[in-house]
Order: sequence, then structure tokens, then C-alpha cells
Amino acid sequence: MKGPHAPILAMLCSGLLGMASLAATAQEPALPKTIRIVVPFSPGGSNDLFARALAQGLAGRTGSSVVVENRPGAGGAIGAQAVATGEPDGSTLLLNSLSFSTNAAIQPKLPYDPIKSFEPVALLNRGPMLLVTAANTPYKSVKDVVEAFQGKNKSINFGSAGPGSSGHLGGELLNALGQGRAVHVPYKGVSNAVVDMVGGNVQVMITTAASVAGPLKSGQVRAIAVTSAERSRFAPGLPTVAETLPGFVVEAWWGVFAPAKTPQPVVERLNQEIRAVAETPAMRELFSRESTEPSNMTAAQFASYVQTEVGKWRTLVSTRHVAVAAE
Repeated sequence: MKGPHAPILAMLCSGLLGMASLAATAQEPALPKTIRIVVPFSPGGSNDLFARALAQGLAGRTGSSVVVENRPGAGGAIGAQAVATGEPDGSTLLLNSLSFSTNAAIQPKLPYDPIKSFEPVALLNRGPMLLVTAANTPYKSVKDVVEAFQGKNKSINFGSAGPGSSGHLGGELLNALGQGRAVHVPYKGVSNAVVDMVGGNVQVMITTAASVAGPLKSGQVRAIAVTSAERSRFAPGLPTVAETLPGFVVEAWWGVFAPAKTPQPVVERLNQEIRAVAETPAMRELFSRESTEPSNMTAAQFASYVQTEVGKWRTLVSTRHVAVAAE
């Protein structure tokens, strides 16, 4: 546009664009310069692995310094408590897993409320567990296992990494939905349980694919089904347990929490950034190695997911009178 008013119009347009840019920036809340991600378990496990990869991705996207702090103890309760009492400004986050919801069921005297003490921020990733048995057992389908749990042929037991573990509660859920009476055999760690399953001392386990990768490859262990709601691309050809026992879902999951009363705009910004990091090729590759996939849940959807998980395990433990002390 030419004419005596062109310079004025150009200045007005430039000013309006600048104001729009400032408004957009103002709508996006700033994150703290330093963000601490608390992992409530020792270094080296999946929680630690995912937290460190997430920290690197968040630092690159936000410009914040993101550090990981391991605070193990009490099945994850010590680290969770440290975050529950942290400043609600986005500077202190918790990366926890399925144990966050199972702890709510098996530890009635937690120093925090799993629902009221936290703001669920983002579900980072999730994936199925496996229903497995030793290759020399007669169990080749979920129906076979359910009938064995019911004691129609002979007594059966199932192993786990210990009382209150996901494998323990998963087995009890199988008992509950299948009207079974299989006996739980707890071990000190999942590797010991796998060894005894291969040796014939326990017949069935619900565990992660990573924990039985070697025996599966060598043919010592047979995978019967996945425990997710839908079939998994990581186990092509395997049915879900839920196809035989509707309602049976046990997912391995990892999510990020902030202290309660963290401002919602900060929660939403963190949710967006975490989801963006989770979708990067590097994170997808990492998740895939652990037989999991990124989630695309909003903060509100994740909050609903956590409430459902906590409610499910609390109901199971109370109605089945599940023993979680050393057995």
C-alpha cells in the first residue's frame, strides 16, 4: 500500500503483531529455572531410566535445568512424601509408576493421600505385562490358567517379586475375576521368582516382558497373554487376558505428579512439554525397548486414570483380604 498513510499503517500493523506475540507469551506460564524430578526408587531401574531421559528432553525444550533425585525407601513412599510436601510451583515433580496406585491399597497409613496430595501432570508411557508359565506346564491358554486357578485339575500357585507387588496383585485379580483359589508365593525380587518358575516350583507369573526376556528367547518360558485392555504390537499374536476374563487389566505405567495446589496453568504447560518430549524419536525408541508406548493424555485424563487405578487396587485388597505383610 502506497500513499501518505502507508507508514502509519505499517507501524500500526507492526505494533499489533508485537502485542499479539506478547499476549501469546503471557498466556504461556514460565517454568522454574530449576526443576527437580524425584524418583522414589534406587538408580538403575525403569523409573530412573525414564526420569533421566525425560529430564534431558525437558531441559532441551524449556531451557530449565532439570535434575533427577533418587529418594528410595518404603516402596516408593519416602520419595512421594518429599514431593507431596514440596513447593507447588512446578519446581518439584515425582516420576512414579504402577506402584503409586498399588501402594495406596497395600499401605493404609501412607504419610500422604495419593489423590489429595498431588496434581497428576502427565502419563508418560505405559505397556502390557505378560501372563507367563514355564514351557513344560500344560497351560497354553488363559482358559487353562483360569481352570487351574479354580482347582478343577490340581492345586496351582503363582509367583511374584514380593507381597504387594504388581505380580502379586495381578494374580489376586485373576483369582477374583476367575473365582480362583491359587496360592501366592512371594519372592525377594522378580528374578528369583522367574528362576523358580523355570524350575517348576511355581506355575504362573504376571510380570513384565523385560523380566522374562531371556527365558522367553530360550524357550524355557511360554507367554500366554498380555494383561492390557487391548492386544499389543509388542506381542503379536497373543490375546489379552480380558478376552477370557472381562475387566482384567494390569498395565505397567509411568507418570509425573506435582504437589497439590500447583497452579493449573503450570500443570497444563508441564503436561504439554512432557507429551512433546514423549513423542520424540529418542523417547519412542527407549519406550519400545521396554515394551511401552507414549501416552497422549491430558492432565485431567491422567487424573481420572489415577483415580481409577487407586480405586481398583483398594477394592481388590479389601474385598479379597489380600495379605501384604511378609508371607
